Amino acid sequence: METYESIKLWKEQQIQRFSYDSDSLNYFHDQVMGRVLEVTRKKINLTRPPCQYAWFITGSGGRFEQGLVSDQDHGFVYEPSNEQTDWYFKQLGNELADGLHIVGYPYCHGNIMSSNPLWCKSLAEWKRQLQGWLQDGNWDSIRQLQILFDARALEGEAALVRELKSFVYSYIHDHPQLLKRFARNIEHIKNSIGLMGQILVERYGLYEGCIDLKYAAFLPYVNAVRLLAMKEGLFETSTLVRMAKLKKMKDYEQLLQHSEKNFQSLLTYRLSLTDISRYTDTHYLHVQILSKQERKGLKQILKDGKQLHSYVLSHINKGAVYGI
Repeated sequence: METYESIKLWKEQQIQRFSYDSDSLNYFHDQVMGRVLEVTRKKINLTRPPCQYAWFITGSGGRFEQGLVSDQDHGFVYEPSNEQTDWYFKQLGNELADGLHIVGYPYCHGNIMSSNPLWCKSLAEWKRQLQGWLQDGNWDSIRQLQILFDARALEGEAALVRELKSFVYSYIHDHPQLLKRFARNIEHIKNSIGLMGQILVERYGLYEGCIDLKYAAFLPYVNAVRLLAMKEGLFETSTLVRMAKLKKMKDYEQLLQHSEKNFQSLLTYRLSLTDISRYTDTHYLHVQILSKQERKGLKQILKDGKQLHSYVLSHINKGAVYGI
């Protein structure tokens, strides 16, 4: 009988086979997490779901951008809500988070997990929660909505996740100024280029001499492209796929000319980080190991990301409205 421990061993033995390609690696992560879900069901004798549902993952997993080590970001949506279904998914969500942790997906520091009642709800309860977040419009509510838009169904009915996003899009269509609140949530990015044109690295500590790829390199692209995707009503979650869809639109063809290539390079840098003992190791690249040409290329990627981020914020704040 398969266990969390046997899945962990299999994962550790096999994962290097998929480390050459980001898509292959993320398909592998999907497979691992799917097996964890099956073991979880059997462990607590909940093998047959009592209703239609979707188990979705979000964050880098939802965007198909995980490295060799990734934390867990996931939730449940199910329909309908009654005593039986509410109990089922509460039990499943609690055990699932523990199982993923045992297998090697650390608990999410932001508590974006099925064990958190905020991320394990019936469809009707989800819509009430989304309505509250949209009406609040505060920093944390907008952050939660941004996280939702990176969600993709890993098991169950993908249409349920799409319905949640459609609910938000309908609200934004009627309240287009809300896009400006999304813009404010992502306006701050980590400086990556110094006054003398040098790549800014960590000056002290465990990652001295390294650049923080997550916050200095990835997030300017991820956040800017997500915001454009939301403005245009796209349902895709991968940053690369969002870019490809947006580039087909006249307004963004020139803007995103180099973005796909740049972002693919960042994913390649992430895959190069194989000496990993903790989750944060997947975010830091030691600049000195790069050749002069590689440092030049990375510097251009960082500059392009900052320019893209600045343009998108300006575009939204000038009054660009949903779907236009």
